[in-house]
Amino acid sequence: MAMAYGHVYVAQVAYGAKDAQTLKAFMEAEAYPGPSLIIAYSHCIAHGYDLSCGLEHQKLAAESGYWPLYRFDPRRARDGQSALVLDSPPPKKHVGEMMATETRFQITQHADPAHYDELVSRVEGRINQRLALYEQLARSAPK
Repeated sequence: MAMAYGHVYVAQVAYGAKDAQTLKAFMEAEAYPGPSLIIAYSHCIAHGYDLSCGLEHQKLAAESGYWPLYRFDPRRARDGQSALVLDSPPPKKHVGEMMATETRFQITQHADPAHYDELVSRVEGRINQRLALYEQLARSAPK
């Protein structure tokens, strides 16, 4: 939503997935002469996995497309480039692999396996839709 304003720097990061992208986003946000928003993936005890594996979990979330990494910098649009830079490659892992590591999803899987499979499929579909939109926006430069 903040990107829609057109004058807000926005980045989505996950330190465990790509520390260089996280650092770049913080540096760009600090240098941006206006409002900046950084959305950072934070592992949480409520997700139900060993928090000592938090950085690995962040990487899995990014590699599955569940948590895409990007930077939206309005200054790029002023230079004739797309304001959005998608820092995530296409998903390398299946989102079900990430979901299987979290207790909140395991509970659903054990209670109703068919419903869980449907949910995983729907999540995968939403990931594909969102990434297709981000890829389209990243390719389009202002006219």
